[in-house]
This record gives sequence, C-alpha cells and structure tokens, in this order.
Amino acid sequence: MTTYILKLVSLLGGLALFLFGMDVMGKSLERTAGGKLQTVLAKMSSSVPKGFLLGLAVTAVIQSSSATTVMAVGFVNSGILTLKQAVGVIMGSNVGTTVTAWILSLSGLEGDSFFVQLFKPSTLAPLMGFLGIVLYMFTKSEKKKNIGCILLGFMALMTGMELMSGSMKFLKNEAWFANLMVSFSNPFLGIFVGAALTALIQSSSASVGILQSLCSTGAVTFGCAIPIILGQNIGTCVTAMMGSIGANKNARRTAMVHLYFNLLGTLIFVVLFYGIGLFFPWKFLNDPCNEMNIAVIHTAFNVGATALLLPMNGLLVKLATLSVPDDKKEEKTELLDERLLGTPAVAIQRAHEIAVRMAEDSFEAMSLAIALTRGFDSKTLEQVLALEDNTDRYEDALGTYLVRLSGMNLSESDNRILNTLLYTISDIERIADHAVSVGQAALEMEEKKIAFSDRAKAELEVLEQAVTDLLRRTVDTYKSLDLELAATIEPQEQVVDALVREVKSRHIRRLRDGLCSVEYGFVLEDLLTAFERSADHCSNVAVEILQVSEGKLEAHEYLNSLKAGELRESAVFAERFARYKAQYAFPEEPKEDKTPQ
Repeated sequence: MTTYILKLVSLLGGLALFLFGMDVMGKSLERTAGGKLQTVLAKMSSSVPKGFLLGLAVTAVIQSSSATTVMAVGFVNSGILTLKQAVGVIMGSNVGTTVTAWILSLSGLEGDSFFVQLFKPSTLAPLMGFLGIVLYMFTKSEKKKNIGCILLGFMALMTGMELMSGSMKFLKNEAWFANLMVSFSNPFLGIFVGAALTALIQSSSASVGILQSLCSTGAVTFGCAIPIILGQNIGTCVTAMMGSIGANKNARRTAMVHLYFNLLGTLIFVVLFYGIGLFFPWKFLNDPCNEMNIAVIHTAFNVGATALLLPMNGLLVKLATLSVPDDKKEEKTELLDERLLGTPAVAIQRAHEIAVRMAEDSFEAMSLAIALTRGFDSKTLEQVLALEDNTDRYEDALGTYLVRLSGMNLSESDNRILNTLLYTISDIERIADHAVSVGQAALEMEEKKIAFSDRAKAELEVLEQAVTDLLRRTVDTYKSLDLELAATIEPQEQVVDALVREVKSRHIRRLRDGLCSVEYGFVLEDLLTAFERSADHCSNVAVEILQVSEGKLEAHEYLNSLKAGELRESAVFAERFARYKAQYAFPEEPKEDKTPQ
C-alpha cells in the first residue's frame, strides 16, 4: 500500500509539473509571437483553406486547440469572423495541436549514439532548463526572457513527462492494470474514457501526453490507444461548448461545428477501421504502442479527418445551424468578447481595433459637423449625434476591458499599446463631443439665419482644413502607433492654436470697425472653442503615444520642455511648425475697407 501511495504522489507531482510546463511554454510562445500572432489573425478571409492554415499556425504557437477554438467562438461573437470562416480555423486547430505529441515523443527515443542520447529528455530537458534560466535571469531583452521562459517550460514539460512515466513503470507487472488496458480496446469504452479524461483536464495535448507516459508500462497496445485518442478529440470540444454559453447563435454554432467535426471524424474512422477489421483482422492491434506511435496515430487521425471533411465544410455549417436554429429575437454583437481575454495578445489587438474605430467615428463626426456650417441638413446632424453615441459606447466598453487586461501578464509591446489606449480613449471620445458642439452651432446659424461674410468664410475654411488634416493625421497615428507620425501632431496643433487666435483678432477688429455683428461673434466663439479643444485632444493623443513608448516625462512636462527648446527634437519641431504655418495661411486683410461684411 505504501508503494502505491508513493507512486501516486509521484504521478500527481509529475502531472502538475507537466501541466505547468505546458502552460508556461504556451503563454511564453504567445508573448514571443505577440504582434505576429495578431497579424496572422488580422488576415483571416472567407477562404476556408486559408482559415485552416491560420488555425494550424495559431494552435502550434499557443499549444492549445481549446484556446484557439474558444478564440474562434469569441471572434464570431464579436462579428470579426463569420461562421464559415471559423470552420477552417477549427479544423486547423485540430491539426496544430498534434505538435505537442511529437515534442513529447522524444521521451521514446532509443539508441546509444551521441545525438540520440542528446535528444532524450533526461539530457535535453536539463540543458534547455539551464539555457532558459540564463536567458531569463541574466538578460534584459524581453524577447530573450520570453525565450528563456519557453525553454524553462519545455524543461518542466519533459521532466513532468519523465516523472509520470517513471511513477507508472511498476504497473507493468500488475495484472489488474493489464486487464484494464485490454478493456479499453473496446472502441466504445476507450472513446468514452478518452473523452472523459480530456473533458476533465480540458486539454487534448495534456491527455495525449498522459497516454504517452502510460506507454512506459508496456501495457498500452494499439488496440486500446486508438479509441482513447479518438475520444480525446471529442473531449476537447467541452471547452468550446462551455465557452459558447451566453454567446450569440453564430458563436454557439461555432462550438457545434467543432463538436460535429470531431464526432463525424470519429464515426467515419470507427465504421471504416473496425468495419474492415471484422473481415480482415488488424494483427498489430495487440502490439505494444510507444510514444512515437501515439504521435503518429494522433496526427494521422486529425489530418485524415480534415482532408475528408474540409471539402464538406458546408455540411458542418448546416448541422450546426439545425442544432442552433434562428429565432425572432435580435441578438447584439459583442464589441469586446471576454473569451478573447484568454489570449491577451489577441485581446489587445481587438481593443486597439475598437479604439481605432472610435477614432474614425470621431473624425467622421467632426467632418460632417464642419460641413453643416456651410450648408445645414437635419439628417446630417442626426448622423453626428449617432456617431457621438457610438464613441460613448466604445469608451465605456474599452475602459472596462482594458482595466481587466491590465492585470494580465503582457509582453512589453502589448503593455505599451494597453497604456496608450488607457490614456487616450477619453481624448478620442471628447473630439466627438466637440463635433456635436459644432453641429449645434450650425443649427443655431440655421435657426437665426446667421450668414458669415465672404472674408470670414475664407478664414474659417483655412482653419477648418487645418483641423480636418490634423484629425486625419491623428487617426492615422492612432491606427499605426507610428512614433514619427505622432511627432508631427504637436507642431500642427500649435498652428491651429495660432489660427484660432488670428481669427479672433480679425473678428475683434471687424467688430470694432462695425463690419461684423455681436450675434455672429457668439457663434464664432463656439466654433473656435470646439476646433481649438479638438486640436488639444489630438495633441494629447500624440504626446501619450510618444511618452508611453519612451516611459520618461509626463505629458505636460514634455510639452513645456519641447516649447522651451530643451529637447533634442525642438529644432525639428520648429521646422515643422513653420512649414504648417505656411501651408495654412490666411488671405490678407484689406487695409482700409470699411464696407460692411
């Protein structure tokens, strides 16, 4: 009894180390891939084969088909992917998850040559662990530290695998264990056990690893391994099914596609393989199975099922649609799905996309509002108000989402994007508020029949063009997070401030000379305030992008130092300011023109 207890403790310890290593390695791979992973996901198209390749690549990176599938559910729920696009991603994830089994198959290497001994886990794991800890502790580069974590995760993974295998070797001589393995040769029992184990630990890669470690006993035959592996592919669907709870119908259909893909693949394999076996018995089924054989079976099944069902993706969609039928209830698409938080790099990218959408809406709102000052239209004003409502909704959703992301383990680049968004979304939203102010000023002009003079119109057109160009440049900067582009915002904002001051000065002179009405001045003041403050928010956005990237000065301190000529870029700033000032020049005022305007 003592032996059993000690071996059980060793097994549990090995399993804990194995799962920990898989988790560390997967998350470190994700952080290292970071931007590349986001780029791959951004290129998803309606092509199912392309979605397959993308799903395969992402799963190979994050080492979890369950995470990829839950991600696909989140994308569909957010409206990023259609159900058809998700089919290819799901199929690719099933093939991508087989990579882990091949890594674990290294424990089955046999031979006396130097290279075989080098790649055995007992040698390779300590070597990877030593290199990993050197990179993690003695380097400053985030990329090198992440590589160190990957190597440490690999060491933990392989050490856990060795510990599990060692703790179960004594079962080789246990008759009850041999009988248990034989019972799993029953396809239905084997499939059930494989599905139950995978559903319990919610990782097909981990359950395949456990099966590979059992091979050390010599009691695992092909006959019991095959149905267990089939069941493991079904059990991994549980994670996506749970992840789809509360999602819209297409997201739930995505989880059903994953389930039907594995069910149909298993059913077809069972009918063909065991059907043929009834007439031509498979003699190898009673042979012992090793770690490499497990990896081959796992890969062969997933690749075969994909090759068969990929052309039949329409059938999977129909089955999922029948299982989750349409209803009359209108469903809302989630802007920022919580399911994506499981892969922070992807969640950051999604948050950035929504923030850019908010910036585009603010720009469009201001452009429409400016057009209203030249020719009023009530429908256009309604569009401005609707766009401003959108920005409010975006800001509320982003604020909550980004705060949740801030508590996660992010890469340095993702953390910069997170901080940039946190510091700037309020500025972006305020631009839409000022667009509403411009629209209301235009409404007042329409109701009170206020018309600007030709001279005033010419001056406002220059200012409005400068503001529009500044907003467009800010949106482009926000989208690309380009530091060079961000550095051009502040000098242009200073030009807008100068233009506003000049418009006010000219208005006061015309007011003094009796060439302009006081009523016109009230409307003009509202417009100028909205334009100047919008430009200020553009400046805030650009400065935050620059400061977050450098992590040095506060925004106000930076601006004061820049204007005082204390920073290296001050000369460049002055040159840009002069260029923009020349670009947005007012027409000269007539010197002695007393004609009312």
